[in-house]
Amino acid sequence: MQTKNLNVIVIDNDPLFKKTYKHYFSLYSDYNLIGIYGSAKDALRSSTTVAPDIIITDIPEEEFGGIDVLIKFKKKAVNAKIIIVSEQNDFTLIKKAFKNGANGYLTKPLTEMRLYDALNSIKIDGAAISNDIAKQVISMFQRKSFNEFSKRENEIIDLLFEGETYKTIAEKLFVTASAVNFHIQNIYLKLNVNSKSEALDKLRQLDCA
Repeated sequence: MQTKNLNVIVIDNDPLFKKTYKHYFSLYSDYNLIGIYGSAKDALRSSTTVAPDIIITDIPEEEFGGIDVLIKFKKKAVNAKIIIVSEQNDFTLIKKAFKNGANGYLTKPLTEMRLYDALNSIKIDGAAISNDIAKQVISMFQRKSFNEFSKRENEIIDLLFEGETYKTIAEKLFVTASAVNFHIQNIYLKLNVNSKSEALDKLRQLDCA
């Protein structure tokens, strides 16, 4: 039984990438590029009669709510899958994208085959991520505990690696900000450092040792 072609729209304000996407989709027989837009606002205002199955978008512009605009897409196209394509691979940003409704996250530059594989992964499995992001996730789960730190200090270290702030660490661990600050000062003391960036650099060195 032949499956129907999936309809795709692209949002990217880079003229070069627009041309690249048009070329790639001209080579795909099972995906239809039904619209390409320079901004999330233009895409949302579009009167496209065919609802997209997949939305490929760069990080939406801050003037229109930044990455939170994904919620608006989900309201307009409830069943659409959203793939973020960006030059940024910050893990905090990636987590925010998935929390706000993204189904995939790919880092630029994209090749014809990488994009096609991602589209197929979205169609079959409902999700897609770049290899570099997958490695970050694996590394996070494989990160070893440091014997010189207490259980609580190791929990805080993990959250620091994930890009959390002192305030969000306190919220996640259900403790006060002053308690987090106390543990972090102990971590700094044991590492003989004076700042978060120095601590993370030294911890990465220990992690790789």
